[in-house]
Amino acid sequence: MDIKVVGIDLAKNVFQVCVCLVDHSIKSNQKVRRNKLLDKVRQFPQGTLIAMEACGTSHYWGRKFKELGFDVQLIPAQHVKPFVSSQKNDANDALAICEAAFRPNIHKVPIKTVDQQDIKSLRCVRARLVQNRTATVNQIRSLAGESGVIFSAGRIKLQASLIDALEDGSNDLSYTLRSLLKSLYDDLCALNYRIEQIERDIKALCQNQPRYEALLSIPGFGPLVTASFISEIGSGLQFKNGRQLSAWCGLVPTQSSSGSKIRLGSITKNGSADLRVLLIHGARAVGRFANKRQDKLGQWFNALAVRQGKHKAVVARLCCLIR
Repeated sequence: MDIKVVGIDLAKNVFQVCVCLVDHSIKSNQKVRRNKLLDKVRQFPQGTLIAMEACGTSHYWGRKFKELGFDVQLIPAQHVKPFVSSQKNDANDALAICEAAFRPNIHKVPIKTVDQQDIKSLRCVRARLVQNRTATVNQIRSLAGESGVIFSAGRIKLQASLIDALEDGSNDLSYTLRSLLKSLYDDLCALNYRIEQIERDIKALCQNQPRYEALLSIPGFGPLVTASFISEIGSGLQFKNGRQLSAWCGLVPTQSSSGSKIRLGSITKNGSADLRVLLIHGARAVGRFANKRQDKLGQWFNALAVRQGKHKAVVARLCCLIR
């Protein structure tokens, strides 16, 4: 039995396993329960190619299958969808994964390590806590504003002014509203503490990564940007050059060309939106002081900002830093 590829459509409890042979025939395409999946995979010869969509739990199963000696490929879901024939079901999805595994020019997704997933998990929780903190700050502003108490812009200034407003008996805050605002202030302090704790955990995990210090030396790369870069990209060896990395991050222009006419548009916004946002913010922070730099990169950025505007110059500068 010469197996060409085994396509697995991942799920919570019931998986679809499709076995495709070298003559392009389908040996089997059947459902397998979660507790029997590893036993099913162990029946295949070591070194067999196992293909899966890059989706939830795919990195976990990828690590498990690699430990068993199999060659594992994670395929982006958007490249699998065109091969789903007729109706969408688990059997057709698993077959589409087998067909997509051998298509040329498809950028496979590297399997994340446990440390990478730990860093990304901390980042996800931090992002949720930051959203909760922003919502709490906005609610404090609106509730206090209804009683004529206005705070200065910025979270830090609000925290400093809120206690004074609660202790000020001359304003129009009622007893009930003072008690409510005090509880919101306590929630805000608790969120600040949790966010700071997670940031320390992220930094501690990132310091164990071999390229952490090198990434920090790049202008605009702080601890959070570096952590995002490491958790999303890892070593970066899957890219041949910086141009491919920029394209994966969605920082290259869209193209609508035909014949000798080349039309370039805005950036594609492919890849991870969170990583791209952090990278652009980092480049924007560097761009604030570009007018004080007299090196070639600074002169180029300042001239481009005059011609195309500062926002486009920031993205162009980011591409240069990545390359």
